[in-house]
Amino acid sequence: MATPVNRKISAASARAHTRKSKKSSSLQLNSGILRTTLVVLLIGFLAWAYQVTRPPPPKICGTADGPPVTASRIKLRDGRHLAYEEHGVPKDAAKYKFIYIHGFDSCRHDAVVAKKLSPDVIEDLGIYIVAFDRPGYGESDPDPNRTIKSIALDVEELADQLGLGSKFYVVGFSMGGQVVWKCLKYIPHRSAACHVGGMRQSCRPFSLCQANKNYFGDDRLAGAVLLAPVVNYWWPDLPANLTNEAYYRQLLQDQWTLRVAHYTPWLTYWWNTQKWFPGLSLIYNNTDILSSQDKELTSTIWSNKKGHVAQARQQGEYETLHRDLNIGFGKWDFSPLDLENPFPNNEGSVHLWHGEEDLMVPVIVQRYIAENLPWIQYHELKGSGHLFPYLDGMSDTIIKSLLGAK
Repeated sequence: MATPVNRKISAASARAHTRKSKKSSSLQLNSGILRTTLVVLLIGFLAWAYQVTRPPPPKICGTADGPPVTASRIKLRDGRHLAYEEHGVPKDAAKYKFIYIHGFDSCRHDAVVAKKLSPDVIEDLGIYIVAFDRPGYGESDPDPNRTIKSIALDVEELADQLGLGSKFYVVGFSMGGQVVWKCLKYIPHRSAACHVGGMRQSCRPFSLCQANKNYFGDDRLAGAVLLAPVVNYWWPDLPANLTNEAYYRQLLQDQWTLRVAHYTPWLTYWWNTQKWFPGLSLIYNNTDILSSQDKELTSTIWSNKKGHVAQARQQGEYETLHRDLNIGFGKWDFSPLDLENPFPNNEGSVHLWHGEEDLMVPVIVQRYIAENLPWIQYHELKGSGHLFPYLDGMSDTIIKSLLGAK
């Protein structure tokens, strides 16, 4: 039987062994605390990032915490309300009926063509103009499902519910001009039909549909006017060298804002509300984007806007300004170059007006579009900037040119 061996461990060896055990335990403890701290910090950062990139809910007009409803409104197909304001002769007596589409950070009260049109032209030609608040602006409900197409359908439904007849004109300024491209794409070429007795059948003339809200009109547009329409630098089919040249003519802060809106739209709210970098120049009233003529016009424009300037954003900046950026500079399924002549028999016309010295929307893209769409009647104004529609007499010129009046 083997005799057990008694090993003696010195005191120094025992102390060394104890120190190693304590050191190892201490390292494990410190490592665990560090990992836990990093996880907590990461969770905190993600929570903070979620909060700052998430826009607050809109304050919808007519709700308990929202602004009051003061405008005339219609109820759309999806339950939203669209606010509008009428100008000119009564629509039942009008010979020409227009829908005006306002621009960025504006509302129905900024219908420059309607307000600057002379009374003589209104009466002599028999002109009726209705301006409406685009979704989220003024007193129109936000559209959480807003798409490239939806605003064109809103325009058409407004015409139907107000009984504007089988044909009407559209006029859009700036971002509203961009909407006119959508109207030319989605409104004119759908077959006319209505539902009568539960069956879809042909319906001409339009008067037969006056009591029927399920109207699907074709060739609804009698004509269209685009005033300094905003350009999407990512429209398909536009030459890259052209869009790059136009894009880099903008202020640096606007270049970055549009990049965010196009590539990371979920950051648009944060980008335009954070304080580290400047957001869109228009939001912060940076006068560097104004031409010399624009600067001369601004005092008159602002004096006319004082009574309603706050209405544009009263339901929240995200549903107005930021969603505008995301849709206007997001991915489109068409570009103006894809459009066919909506009036091949010259039964109507499309006019595009632009200022040669526009610093907000570089003119070079408009020239290219006009050159490649020969059915566009292009008017370039020397010495004019983005705000040329506010020039005295300009509205008369625009409307008379469209209608071929003298």
